[in-house]
Amino acid sequence: MNRPRWTLVAEANMWRGLMAMGMYLHRLAPPAPPNYTFYRRIPATLSKFRGQIGLYIYTPPTYYRSPADRFPAVVNFHGGGFTLGAPCDDARWAVAVIRDTNAIFIDVEYRLAPEYPFPTAVEDGADALLWLFSTADELKVDSRRVAVSGFSAGGNMCFSVPLRFYYEASMRPKQYEGAKPDSLATIAAFYPSTDFTRPRAERRATNIRPDKELPQVFTDLFDASYLWPPKEIDVQSPYLSPGVADNVLIREGLPERINMITCEWDELLAEGERFRDRLLGMGKKIWYEKVLGVPHGWDKNPNPFVVDQKAEDVYKRMCEQINLAFAEATGTAVEEAGVPVTTTPTGNEPKEPPQTGEVREGEI
Repeated sequence: MNRPRWTLVAEANMWRGLMAMGMYLHRLAPPAPPNYTFYRRIPATLSKFRGQIGLYIYTPPTYYRSPADRFPAVVNFHGGGFTLGAPCDDARWAVAVIRDTNAIFIDVEYRLAPEYPFPTAVEDGADALLWLFSTADELKVDSRRVAVSGFSAGGNMCFSVPLRFYYEASMRPKQYEGAKPDSLATIAAFYPSTDFTRPRAERRATNIRPDKELPQVFTDLFDASYLWPPKEIDVQSPYLSPGVADNVLIREGLPERINMITCEWDELLAEGERFRDRLLGMGKKIWYEKVLGVPHGWDKNPNPFVVDQKAEDVYKRMCEQINLAFAEATGTAVEEAGVPVTTTPTGNEPKEPPQTGEVREGEI
């Protein structure tokens, strides 16, 4: 039985307030991350819901001191099941990106369900990319070095948004001048959802630690809010389930180099690894790491007194891979970019790692 929309809106607003409190505490842990540098609002052009999309933009320290320089950019999508969350939830990741890649960090305030159901989030994300490439010179962005990142639902958008961007840039090249279909350098996805074709109960059953699972009250809210109207949603849409998208679309619509982090105690682990294996089989260069002994969203600890060093270390390694992709995009030698050719083994790697990528599993 479908729930009335007003009850979903009321419940979502309640949890949004509570989550905002938790993320406020998360950002308080020393050293507290700085605020964004400036804010932009851009028009939503792809969605049937007209409106504005917010962009929280963080810049490197030299941004205003080097007027002739061009910087790489990382476009980020926060988590929260397409229903909760806010851009500044990922402020610690923003700090890591700026510090370790010297990139401009653009946090997208895509519109949330249930007020704006599927595919609004993906359309807003594609709008953000189209805008970025059209204003690259104004923002001092090197359009050869643009990456996307995201967490959970935002991890899904790391794949679904580039596919929608690829479609728009391919079909309307004159309208979106500067936005080439193959513009993106890399993807940095953290514990992404990739396959809505499998029922939620089946996905939950794959978690080896049900006691560490994301409470069902949240996943029920997420699904009821985003997948609306439920009988009209095509769960095989590449903009919802990129893990089962057409081979040609994946091959042409996603960048060659893709990076993915998963969690051992997560219902999204199995689908993430299926997608990883599929991407490897298609010849994509995959860097993958499964963090052992952690649940979904483990890096968003609301403890205001302690920074999770494990999360900081994972962020640093992900930034190394982003730097590697940026170096390849500009023909810069890996050594010049300051990127290690290999990562220190953890002792838990597969005996025969894939030849086209790097796979790591282990406690960090």
